[in-house]
Amino acid sequence: MRHLRPLLFAISLLVPSATALAHHGWSWTTGGNIELTGVIESVRLGNPHGILQVNVDGEIWTLEVGQPWRNERAGLKDGDLSKGVEIKAIGEPSAELSEKRMKVERLFLGDQEYILYPNRD
Repeated sequence: MRHLRPLLFAISLLVPSATALAHHGWSWTTGGNIELTGVIESVRLGNPHGILQVNVDGEIWTLEVGQPWRNERAGLKDGDLSKGVEIKAIGEPSAELSEKRMKVERLFLGDQEYILYPNRD
């Protein structure tokens, strides 16, 4: 029993890490792209990634955008993603069909395209 306790402790440390990696990776998505157009209702930018609540034809979708450095690298500036702004987003939806959630790969504000994940095509 004395040797089993450290092993169980070590395993318990790994379990939350595996869950976090699954959430922040792409494993929860379908692997295929869809396109959504709607109006941003709320914004929370920051780490580990930004979250937009977007009204798409009367349904609220949760759109995950990049980390601050990724958004900046794509050319987004402070205030670009704000309440009331119309956005077109292309990305991978959740594999859980009832969950209205997308990991955004590319987005458009007007005619301007912002590529968050350039190697996902």
